[in-house]
Amino acid sequence: MKKIFPIVLAGMLMGSCQLYKNYERPSDITTDGIYGDMQTAGDNSLGDLGWRDIFTDNALQAIIERGLQNTDMKNAELRIQEAEYALQCAKLAYVPSFYFNPSGNVSRAWDPYDRIDYTTSKTYALPVQMSWQLGSIGQLRNQKKKAEVTRDQLRNAKQAIQAQLVANIAALYYNLCMLDEQMAITLQTQQNWGQYLDMQKKLMEAGQANTAAVASIEATYHSICTSVVSLDNNIHSLEVSLSNILGETVSHIERNSLASFQAPAFIGTGLPIAILDRRPDVKSAELQLTAAFYDKNIAYSGFFPQLTLSSSGQFTNLAGAAVNPGVFIGAAVASLTQPLFANGRIRAQYKVSKAEMEIATNNFQLAVITAGNEVNRAMNDVHTAASLQELIDKQVESLTRALDATQKLYRNSGANYLNVITAQNSLLTAQMSQISNRMSAISATINLYQALGGGAQ
Repeated sequence: MKKIFPIVLAGMLMGSCQLYKNYERPSDITTDGIYGDMQTAGDNSLGDLGWRDIFTDNALQAIIERGLQNTDMKNAELRIQEAEYALQCAKLAYVPSFYFNPSGNVSRAWDPYDRIDYTTSKTYALPVQMSWQLGSIGQLRNQKKKAEVTRDQLRNAKQAIQAQLVANIAALYYNLCMLDEQMAITLQTQQNWGQYLDMQKKLMEAGQANTAAVASIEATYHSICTSVVSLDNNIHSLEVSLSNILGETVSHIERNSLASFQAPAFIGTGLPIAILDRRPDVKSAELQLTAAFYDKNIAYSGFFPQLTLSSSGQFTNLAGAAVNPGVFIGAAVASLTQPLFANGRIRAQYKVSKAEMEIATNNFQLAVITAGNEVNRAMNDVHTAASLQELIDKQVESLTRALDATQKLYRNSGANYLNVITAQNSLLTAQMSQISNRMSAISATINLYQALGGGAQ
């Protein structure tokens, strides 16, 4: 019998060793090849830049600074503070609790006929109680570790909110810049067709043009006018959306031109391993795995004894004691509870925690793969926009020469003015495509900024 107890105790201590292990990233979580054919050489990437280094437009930077003070960011900071307080509570679980509950009592019997003069009985107690619930082996430690994970999750959530906020503001800002340039081109087109319509009306009055031709030109002119109204409405809608993000009343958004965007000198993916520490969603998946790891340890601690220490002491008087009215009474209790049979509940909870950890591991790997695919797509969009930009620039250059030649031909030979209008419209359409593709390049850069984790914090 004397040998059995040490053997059991040694087995319990060996079995509890895993309760004191810290979380380690599973070795089967791999980032090799997650960027596919878009992996760039070198360690540097767009994700190493802060948002100020990517979005250098001074007007945009001022708007982003205002956006970072909005309600979502303030609430995220408050939630982090709540998590800090919860972590403090988890740390203080190691400290015993003390309670002070003084009490007093005065009593006296009273005879209405004054036959007996009863003495007054006075009693008091000044008790101090201490309770220290140590729990099972490793339970408090794993609860504290999980509280740290919860705090880290909220910090990561704040980073995700900031990255999304910066990207949304930048996208809305440059969309407004794009609409401004489209509006300028549409107004120029409206002016050209307006002049052509006036010319055709004068020719019709002189008998050199028919009503059908004038009506057709007039219809085209009014169609362009509707585009101006639609663009103006779209600009207002985007200003409302941006004001909502900023938490401000609707007002005109000060902005520069679309050309104010200067792409970073180097746009690369960097090493895939960096995405584990930079992408908020990937970090969130790993933090969920970390929490599942400590949940499993907490469930496993249910197999070990629960230890509770408590003590109390009080200074009190003994009723009727005249010589030594005050004495000190103390008591101490220690209890150790070892679960033997709990209807399989402890074992079932442990199996559930193991399954939850496997699910969290699978979700972590999926988050890594998804992040890699998003980087691949964003990098491909950046390259595609750059290739298209070269072709569209050449198209605009050719159409500019064509318009110049058509205008000279009209002035020198009196050719049909419709040829000039057609050349102008072709150039303006190509310029519209040029603006749209420039916006696509900016959007691809913003998407890559997000895909790589929202930049350095």
